[in-house]
Amino acid sequence: MAKSLQDKVIIVTGAGRGIGKEIALLCAAEGAKVVVNDPGGAADGAGTSAAPAEEVVDEIKQKGGTAIANFETVAEAIPASKIVKMATDTYGKLDGVVNNAGILRDAIFHRMSIDAFESVIKVHLMGSFYVAHAAARLFKEQESGSFVHFTSTSGLVGNFGQANYAAAKLGIVGLSKSIALDMSRFNVRSNCVSPFAWSRLIGTIPTETEEEKARVKKIQQMGPEKIAPICAFLLSDAAKDVTGQIFAVRMNEIFLMGQSRPLRSVHRGEGWTPQTIAEHGMPALKSSFYKLDRSADIFNWDAI
Repeated sequence: MAKSLQDKVIIVTGAGRGIGKEIALLCAAEGAKVVVNDPGGAADGAGTSAAPAEEVVDEIKQKGGTAIANFETVAEAIPASKIVKMATDTYGKLDGVVNNAGILRDAIFHRMSIDAFESVIKVHLMGSFYVAHAAARLFKEQESGSFVHFTSTSGLVGNFGQANYAAAKLGIVGLSKSIALDMSRFNVRSNCVSPFAWSRLIGTIPTETEEEKARVKKIQQMGPEKIAPICAFLLSDAAKDVTGQIFAVRMNEIFLMGQSRPLRSVHRGEGWTPQTIAEHGMPALKSSFYKLDRSADIFNWDAI
């Protein structure tokens, strides 16, 4: 079979470990030249190390692929732009960007520090913007290109202790849709992937109770390699008509996720007052209210 990404140049951020690593490996196996970006920090973003990105590049080369390591942070505009520059300087072009880089600094909202909120926003949301923005002019000029951004059901549905992460991940959905709308005229695509997979970030989940241990055991069965195929597809020419969408992947399941649309409406010809909203408006709408669901409440069956 023909390789789906033959001779394409792809940037994968956060590609030194976990999901990002598996995406980089599969893209290379499908014929892409890969920029493996990872500053090598800890799960909370602390520290740096060249080893993770270099090890992935070595693995790609050992398998006959083409790749180069990059150690810039996505959390600042100039370093992020250097990732794009390395791709074009090394390989002469750029065809796709996977915005996968991320950190976690979980805390219950009233205990969350300002630094914990801002640092997660910087890496996930601002990082996705900085890298995409640096690539956008290239994509416009060549009238082609694909963005794959990573969101999460923590933002799409909800979760405890992740206000920073959820805000960033739902922001990425808005960013991706805006890119899709603004750049479709230039044949540039932008989609989101929401992964269910075991990684070192998920490894920060507490395992103190038997219920928590059972939950983690189930998640551990969902390997990061299961996320890579949808990303490679979205980067390929076979996805030329796919843009502005949100896909969730859980083991062998692929979900097309919903986007906000009106559920129900009420009206009064004379308009509303706070009193009539309380008496009529809210009671009429209440049956359609969303519950305070978490991701685990919605995806409450075992992965297939």
